[in-house]
Amino acid sequence: MSASGAEVKQLGLGYYWQDLAVGQKFKTYRRTVTEADLVGFINCTGMLEVIFMDAEYSATHGAVAGRIVPGALTYSLIEGMLFQTMMQGTGLAMLETSMKAVAPVFVDDAIYGVVEVIGIKPTSKHGRAVLASRVTVKNQDNETVMTYDVSRLVAGWETENKAESSLAR
Repeated sequence: MSASGAEVKQLGLGYYWQDLAVGQKFKTYRRTVTEADLVGFINCTGMLEVIFMDAEYSATHGAVAGRIVPGALTYSLIEGMLFQTMMQGTGLAMLETSMKAVAPVFVDDAIYGVVEVIGIKPTSKHGRAVLASRVTVKNQDNETVMTYDVSRLVAGWETENKAESSLAR
């Protein structure tokens, strides 16, 4: 409650499963992949593959020319944007994912994700649901670079939180 007695609404709250419908689509903002992203990611994860560490080697021995980034980094950047928006405070667990890298992503590419809700299955306990989504990752030229299907456990409205749902925003 604020000093005036009015309730203060939470900014950045993700979607409860009841706020979503099969067929709905959402788009993230674009995110430029930087050299710092690549270096930090490969060092943190131990993906110290020479094609990610040595630009000259990659240019002469890699499958494609350019400063390529791991598909796992592309996936992680998009998931990070979804955690901060669509799933913030409502996403409870990732249950399953299936990913396909379609085209390479390079340092300085700008990527974004388009999320389509493909299934919602309420659980028998605690007002939760399994949310199935298809995520298409595109680059600055609107070319698809990755697709993945993901199932998540998502919170439902609680009686006291119903007024805070994304429908009430």
